[in-house]
Amino acid sequence: MRIVNQTGSDDVAIAYLAEMPDGRAIEFVESVEPPHPRERKWVLIVSSLYGCPIGCPICDAGGHYRGRLGAKEILDQIDFLVDRRFPARRVPVEKFKVQFARMGEPALNPAVLEVLEELPRRYDAPGLLPALSSIAPAGSGDFFERLLDIKERLYPGGRFQLQFSIHTTDLEARERMIPARKWDFARIAAYGRRFHRPGERKVTLNFALGRDLAVDPGVLRAHFDPRDCLVKITPVNPTHEAARHAIASRYTREADAGGDSLVAQLRAAGYEVIVSIGELEENRIGSNCGQLVRRHLAERDDLPQGYTRVRREGVTPPAR
Repeated sequence: MRIVNQTGSDDVAIAYLAEMPDGRAIEFVESVEPPHPRERKWVLIVSSLYGCPIGCPICDAGGHYRGRLGAKEILDQIDFLVDRRFPARRVPVEKFKVQFARMGEPALNPAVLEVLEELPRRYDAPGLLPALSSIAPAGSGDFFERLLDIKERLYPGGRFQLQFSIHTTDLEARERMIPARKWDFARIAAYGRRFHRPGERKVTLNFALGRDLAVDPGVLRAHFDPRDCLVKITPVNPTHEAARHAIASRYTREADAGGDSLVAQLRAAGYEVIVSIGELEENRIGSNCGQLVRRHLAERDDLPQGYTRVRREGVTPPAR
């Protein structure tokens, strides 16, 4: 793996663009959560696929799928980030989050499970917290059965974070937002009941909430038990795909959500609600999930709210 370019800063996030020996490109990210120091929380966001076959209209990683990464290629990303800061591979971080969410739907790659088996052996990291975000694609039943076994053996007691991307309770709109065969709400809910144990982290239902997307608390309650699931609301990041599909974010600041009745309605329905907007600097760096620096480098048009650090720093794409 050869690092071709990087953009960002130590005090927020750094996005790395790397080229593998066969010429295929990957991306991975490290970030902190200001004002907390790295010793409090350090997040690694790694790729599991070369691009992504799903093609969600808010994500720049789709449209150029070139296959799965092997376990070694996924671990190479994590090793690179750990070794440059903690060369002894002892990671004294209170919350060391390894998130499979940069490029690719992780449930399409069984190598992700191999990596999850390896992480506790590879690093001395008491705060290790793997996080997997998925659309629950059709045909992934075996993957999730193995994931449940791994979680219970290696990451009990709330040391694993599982997130399902939902985005909207409107089924027609959900098909547009996630244009692939996937589990329905009933199957996701049934798995969530099995995955969650009392005292552990609840399964997260993530809504990257577009301005025109409906979230009906009644529909959620018909399927998802607030004892097992929480709701996380995130913005639609400023990507080229979101701009092309004219999908604007409902919230761009946490204050926007605070004055919106939706959050209150969800809480009244019994759900724990997390509103996670993030730092605007992450948009400029292109370090947020669903943003792909490589895609931006191939575009002719700039985005006023996204990737501006990439353009300003003069990053050039690797040879295709």
